[in-house]
Amino acid sequence: MSPKHFRWRVEDQVGVVTLDRPERKNPLTFDSYAELRDFFGNLKNQKDVRAIVITGAGGNFCSGGDVHEIIGPLTRMALPQLLEFTRMTGDLVKAMRHCPQPVIAAVEGVCAGAGAILAMAADLRYAAPSAKVAFLFVRVGLAGCDMGACAILPRIIGQGRAAELLYSGRSMSAEEGAAWGFFNRVAEPVLPEALQLAKELAAGPTAAHAVTKKMLHLEWNVTVDQAIDMEAVAQAELMQTKDFQRAYEAFAAKRKPVFQGD
Repeated sequence: MSPKHFRWRVEDQVGVVTLDRPERKNPLTFDSYAELRDFFGNLKNQKDVRAIVITGAGGNFCSGGDVHEIIGPLTRMALPQLLEFTRMTGDLVKAMRHCPQPVIAAVEGVCAGAGAILAMAADLRYAAPSAKVAFLFVRVGLAGCDMGACAILPRIIGQGRAAELLYSGRSMSAEEGAAWGFFNRVAEPVLPEALQLAKELAAGPTAAHAVTKKMLHLEWNVTVDQAIDMEAVAQAELMQTKDFQRAYEAFAAKRKPVFQGD
């Protein structure tokens, strides 16, 4: 867990991913896409990390794919190479959704293109008042259906609102994003607020949080009856954990439970 293309630190069982090319508003490259994909895919093995915050350096979140290092080369590729790239970027979103830790995006300033997708793929989103989110693929002649946007964004803010953003490519302000449910909270400064939430989650029942995340995603594609049955199994299994026993014992003793993640 020593990435080359972004910064990583762990404190109080919270891991912080910082996109760190502030002079260019933290754009992504072929290499950083691939490293982020592999990094999030490996988080399932990091038992000492219980929550993740992803943010950007220098007052901006992420300006998307680097114009010179990604978009230019893409115009010269054949279809097989292009498909390899688009599948790789989609695999990053899958990795974020499938890692067991809750992922919190702390967004300020520019959050555009693939940067907007990274924020969308997080489980929770906090914004600074300066945040401006733009799914601007249409501005470069591409469709809004990038990295799962047409499936995920409507579930967060609704079909009509998502359609407007994906067709127009316009920016959504922090205030608008909060009103629409894209952002869970607007705060200044935003990173300390996101870190506080992450620490609270990290102190909670880790196995239970992982199941909540898993079920939030799995239950998109099942009936309500199926979801109820799936949740019955999930809760029954969690009732066998030590954290569940600890919570009962703490309640009986009138003290706050200390969860240990097992």
